[in-house]
Amino acid sequence: MESWTEIKISVDAKDIDRASDIANVVVPYGIYIEDYTNLEQEVENIAHIDLIDEDLLAKDRNKAFVHIYLEPDVSPSEAVAFLSERYNAEGIKHSIELLDCLEEDWRNNWKKYFNPIEVGEKLLIRPSWRDDYDAGNRKVLNIDPGLAFGTGGHETTRLCLEMCEKYLKDGDSVLDVGCGSGILGIATLLLGADRAVGVDIDETAVRTAAENAEINGVADRFTAICGSFTDKVEGKYDIVLANIVADAIMFLSKGIKDFMKDDAVYIMSGIIDTRAEEVKASVSQYFDIIEEHLDNGWACFAARRAAVPNL
Repeated sequence: MESWTEIKISVDAKDIDRASDIANVVVPYGIYIEDYTNLEQEVENIAHIDLIDEDLLAKDRNKAFVHIYLEPDVSPSEAVAFLSERYNAEGIKHSIELLDCLEEDWRNNWKKYFNPIEVGEKLLIRPSWRDDYDAGNRKVLNIDPGLAFGTGGHETTRLCLEMCEKYLKDGDSVLDVGCGSGILGIATLLLGADRAVGVDIDETAVRTAAENAEINGVADRFTAICGSFTDKVEGKYDIVLANIVADAIMFLSKGIKDFMKDDAVYIMSGIIDTRAEEVKASVSQYFDIIEEHLDNGWACFAARRAAVPNL
């Protein structure tokens, strides 16, 4: 197979939109934008997961890159000359590299940022295309997040999974409120839960969660529901999970207690440390906090229903 040419253009992040528009004049296809300015939010919006590779989190947020891929019969020197002329005319500071690559390489370049990661003592999260891993005695959670650049070790999900591992018992029932890609509920099934329900108001998230349950062979024990959990969910559960955001946890917690068995554990994550005390004070109206973990700016709480509400 003939080699294509990759043109890698580095610009200040603030100029990335203009830089990519100019690049589109050179070639209207095969362009790949690397912009990490709003990495966490974009991953959440696209993939409904917050597992982001540590290498990506370390990227310079002030720089962005345009990658252009030219077919073998297109002259790279002419393309570079045109780009430099246009960028200089627009006052866009830039640098340009030329690299050789095969077509299938650029189509799959984004996948190199995904690595299998160990979580807690019992889980390995594996991007579905990665076969170069050794799970040992760990349960393998397969996930295929698509073109969303993100599976690694973000604290909110990792803390939640580690807390699940501690409190989950074989045969438990699990409710995941704001389930996103379903990763938490699916993980509990791999760890020994009997059934899990994931509920989210986002239709795309619910569809993705159902697909991920299928990929992991637990679709018969996982139910994905679209809508408000107070309207759509029935029954009581041994474990209730909420890996969302501080405001949502405070808003939903009063209703969550009605879906918990007497000795159930409520695990909350996604709480930035500056809101931790506020969240704790709010949920303590209805729950007794039994454990809390803080890691790299994020908090995770485990709680049980208070015998008498602390109102």
